[in-house]
Amino acid sequence: MTRQILFLTGTRADFGKLEPLAAAARDAGHRIGFFVTGMHMMGRYGQTRHEVQRMPGVEVHEFLNQRPGDPQDIVLAKTVSGFSDFVTESRPDLIVIHGDRIEAMAGALVAATNYIRSAHIEGGEVSGTIDEVFRHCNTKLCTHHFVSSEQAARRVMALGEPADVIHVIGSPELDFHARPSGVTLEEVRARYEIPFSDYGVVTFHPVTSEQASMGAQAEALFGALAESRRDFVVIAPNNDPGSEAIFAVLKTLPRQRFRVLPSMRFAHFSELMRNAACMIGNSSAGVREAPFLGIPSLDVGTRQTNRSDAGSVTSVSAFDRAAILGFLTNDWGRAHHRHAGFGEGRAADRFVEVLEDPAFWERPLQKAFKD
Repeated sequence: MTRQILFLTGTRADFGKLEPLAAAARDAGHRIGFFVTGMHMMGRYGQTRHEVQRMPGVEVHEFLNQRPGDPQDIVLAKTVSGFSDFVTESRPDLIVIHGDRIEAMAGALVAATNYIRSAHIEGGEVSGTIDEVFRHCNTKLCTHHFVSSEQAARRVMALGEPADVIHVIGSPELDFHARPSGVTLEEVRARYEIPFSDYGVVTFHPVTSEQASMGAQAEALFGALAESRRDFVVIAPNNDPGSEAIFAVLKTLPRQRFRVLPSMRFAHFSELMRNAACMIGNSSAGVREAPFLGIPSLDVGTRQTNRSDAGSVTSVSAFDRAAILGFLTNDWGRAHHRHAGFGEGRAADRFVEVLEDPAFWERPLQKAFKD
């Protein structure tokens, strides 16, 4: 039976995780839509809404939910209002959200209050910041859970969710990294004017609970990177509070050794990662994709605390100059075995298998706490 499935995406990162699931559901015969908002709509972050528009066979609705500098509660309110209006008109059979972003929480709230079946991707994970609080809120609001690991499944159960609505599928973005990217490194370097052949990839996002120190953290981290005399491709941070202080530091970096980009096409980013000497920063890519690809990663600060147990991940404070320089000396270009703690690249197949089970659609929407 064909169902209408609506995916909500607010960032380049969550689209990379939702796209494999949406493509598989589309190919299985379902009608797929995307509600595109958040960073996708902002020029500073590369207008990544065009990435969604390029996906064939899906409907796309765009909504501007914020202006630069809007606090998160205002962004939440705007997104709830816009998404509610859209859902009232489209009335999907299933709303799919991902992770811990404020837009995802808006989607979960709208689904819950309108009694629409909802699926939360990658619940049950920890990070040690307010993002983790948002993620657990989404778990309690959504009716079904597609998690990346057995450990995550246990945490979702600890939040009172019954086992029959929790499905371990792995991390969806690994589906993409498990197959050829479709572009060459030479094409990536030419498109993004990257002069380096030996490089590290850096993404350092703000931590909302540490806004006051983000500038100092960024200055310390990038100061150590500059001191190393290595070359780096830097992807701009997200738009969470504290990002302006990071952007201010990025503007001071020497251009001959740091190539700063607002965003990249997902295929190009995947190819760039596969050929990187290391990943640095506090993006989930450093604790998920990098270990899956066997690339050493330096996890900086608290944003991904306790997120991964991969041996290729080294955790440091942004202010630990010696540890950062030591990593760049000893781990640069060091190959690791593939880490499958977040799946093996078959999340989309497993997602569709669950959707094909009539019991998924027949389960009552009224939730009850499972002791």
